[in-house]
Amino acid sequence: MEVYLDNAATTKPCAEAVAAAVEAMTDKYGNPSSLHRAGLEAQIIMDSARKTVADSLGADSGCIYFTSGATESNNLALRGASAAYGRKRKKIVISAVEHASVEETAADLEKKGFEVTRVSPREDGRYYAADFVNACDDDTCLISMMYVNNETGYIMPVKETFSAVKRRFPDIITHTDCVQAYMKLPIKSGSLCADLISLSAHKIHGVKGVGAIYIKKGVRVIPVVTGGKQEKGIRSGTESVPLITAFGAAVNKLAPTISERYEKVSGLKKYLLDKLGGIEGVTFNSPEDGSPYVVNISAVGKRSEIMLHFLESREIYVSSGSACSKGQQSGVLGQFGIRDKRADSALRISMTAETTETELDIFCEALKEGMEKVRG
Repeated sequence: MEVYLDNAATTKPCAEAVAAAVEAMTDKYGNPSSLHRAGLEAQIIMDSARKTVADSLGADSGCIYFTSGATESNNLALRGASAAYGRKRKKIVISAVEHASVEETAADLEKKGFEVTRVSPREDGRYYAADFVNACDDDTCLISMMYVNNETGYIMPVKETFSAVKRRFPDIITHTDCVQAYMKLPIKSGSLCADLISLSAHKIHGVKGVGAIYIKKGVRVIPVVTGGKQEKGIRSGTESVPLITAFGAAVNKLAPTISERYEKVSGLKKYLLDKLGGIEGVTFNSPEDGSPYVVNISAVGKRSEIMLHFLESREIYVSSGSACSKGQQSGVLGQFGIRDKRADSALRISMTAETTETELDIFCEALKEGMEKVRG
């Protein structure tokens, strides 16, 4: 029996998303920029998906722009906002635990003359809004903070931070990478005080290759991709209608059940932790109040890569961290105080509401066996 517990890397597309993509590819295959009927039909189903995503954020459809994925959305947010607002204000504030698509983009902007301040957790391993506010000043043009950390499930204080920043520095642009929070936690653009929000489809049972960015009305973003003026010039290039409509279908399916699914996955997390507590050598790296969808543990004394392959040999799939890191440590665990042997033996188990207790039983039994058989 295959056990897939790497849903933070990608999820299985739901039947509704697949059906929507197939229909768009076979029946509504026109270019949405074309002026004839086939183009109009494609435009209509794409706009329907746009409205679905906008409604899920409590936003206007005109604020949603489709991209190739959250990496592009994050690049557009940081590069586009810094280009628009960074002529005189040259400082960017981010957390020290951001996804590579934010961290590496910020590092590139640093080379181009921006000052980047990376805020670390305090000694207790937690983030506080005050630390971000204190890192900002009148020279800051942008602050970026992920909502849920993709390696540990830590829930960042986005709302508290952005509201405090806006009170003190109303001109600072606020951006949040919501990839691991969207359709898992209730997210409304207004209450977050977010000017820019990055989303991904394949993390929510959509398909790979499409994402979106919310841009608050009145906020300027200089395009990174230019060309044919699609997406109102914010993101040129012929839109992938099949992927976009699949995105909308996934959101339409998941949006009504965010609370119910959160409760179910919270129960699965508790069940998993209870089972893991009986395995000698296993320690927990995720906070108790973190997202239940992501659980990070350490099989102390067993290198992550070796344990991953042991589990894979039994058709059990987990990860050692962000899929984008290709198995290499990103430094995020170290920021949270998880270092040395604990970091070297870290495993990330990520679930959905479709995960079963039976699958968790199989994983725990295999992990226990691995602790006994795998050489460090």
